[in-house]
Amino acid sequence: MSDRVSVNRILLVLLVLMVCLLLRSTLLRASTRPRLSVSQEHAAEAHDVVPVVICASEERMGASMATINSIISNTDASVFFYVVTLRDAVKLTRCIFELQKYEPHFVPNMEISGFLPVLLPKIHLDPISYIPSCLKEIKNFVLQLNFVRFYLPLLDILHSRVIYLDDDIIVQGDIRDLFNIKLKPGHAAAFATDCDLPSTHETVRSIGMQTTYMGFLDYRKQEVKDLGINPSDCSFNPGVFVADMNEWKKQKVTKELEKWMEENFRQNIYSSAMAGGVATPPMLIVFHDKYTILDPLWHVRHLGWSPDVHYPENFLQEAHLLHWNGPFKPWNYPAVHLDRWEKWFIPDPSGRFSWERPDDDS
Repeated sequence: MSDRVSVNRILLVLLVLMVCLLLRSTLLRASTRPRLSVSQEHAAEAHDVVPVVICASEERMGASMATINSIISNTDASVFFYVVTLRDAVKLTRCIFELQKYEPHFVPNMEISGFLPVLLPKIHLDPISYIPSCLKEIKNFVLQLNFVRFYLPLLDILHSRVIYLDDDIIVQGDIRDLFNIKLKPGHAAAFATDCDLPSTHETVRSIGMQTTYMGFLDYRKQEVKDLGINPSDCSFNPGVFVADMNEWKKQKVTKELEKWMEENFRQNIYSSAMAGGVATPPMLIVFHDKYTILDPLWHVRHLGWSPDVHYPENFLQEAHLLHWNGPFKPWNYPAVHLDRWEKWFIPDPSGRFSWERPDDDS
């Protein structure tokens, strides 16, 4: 039995290496966008442009459109969107965005690109507990778009600084203010920490959210102990961040993230109580003590972790950005603070995306 488990572990390591190589190569060659229009070229070159990277999965296209709509409706800055989707959904994504009913003076400049999904073969491990939690998270054995944030330098980005946003977000402030944050020398990114907003602490505790490294890494493992990271150090959520592309490349951040993904496959170093998905722990390790802290109002999160716990309305009014991280998304039901999201929702012209709401007659 132990020999079989050892063999399967080796196969897993080889599999991860193959996945990383495939994802890197497909991202490098998979841009299928048409030639940029004159207006888009000008937007990409303009000094006051705000570039934003956002993923748009086929089944959640309406979520991405709501995020984009909230951004362009709350700023007079020129915003350029790098929209990333799976390669076989690029044409559909482009068609949907072209048909979208944005306000005439708010039509967004964007570049839509994609990459081939990496299919992971089924590997049967015995006992079942040896299957890494990250493989359990990858539904249908397809590498999800939440790993795109690891590969920003491979997205053919024309800007030296970008904002990365998840698609379960609404921006209420001027995105230019987020973009203009001053990053400290040598920092490749800026995040909001999970301990930075006292007004949310009671809510976070009530839903059992993790706010420290202890909730994400398995401190029983020697590899984690050797990192020298205090388990009580504040964690962060990587669904919103500002990235310096030059520093990212200089520090080889992508290679470091891949390294810790592979290490987890070998040693299962992520905590079983992991609260932030499989993309969070590698970023916590790589960026520990090496990131600039964002104004906490630029990442008010955990709105999607409970259908019953609400933030005070006056606090939501002050927030610059709302994030429904967690299982209870604002386009589904039940969920909280739906009005904040519905304000920016635009019906999907393809009819593929629609929100769920209770029947008024029930």
